[in-house]
Amino acid sequence: MHKIFYDLAGDFLLLDVNLTDVFFFIFLKGKMMSITVERKKALIKEYAISSDDTGSSEVQIAVLSERIANLTKHFRIHKKDNHSRCGLLKLVSRRRRLLDYLKKVEKRRYETLISHLGLRR
Repeated sequence: MHKIFYDLAGDFLLLDVNLTDVFFFIFLKGKMMSITVERKKALIKEYAISSDDTGSSEVQIAVLSERIANLTKHFRIHKKDNHSRCGLLKLVSRRRRLLDYLKKVEKRRYETLISHLGLRR
């Protein structure tokens, strides 16, 4: 059973009281599973190699990691959403291929990115 509470900003929090752990989910404006334009720009700025870089492996992996994290939060609520789970598996495999490529081409950049994103490898 879910109970919904609204905070002062107009966003709502979902409290799942049936689980032993209490999960709070903040639903932002827009889709919960995707990332906002502002967040994507911030990730690009943070992980870009040069000022005009938008598609390097580091940027792509960082954006995919953010999308994967958001989908993982989505599955805590919607356990039976198997169509989105298929999309999650595609994102994970795309990130895996990009990580393998980066490891093969530039091991130092790979290790730096892994430690910065906190991924287990």
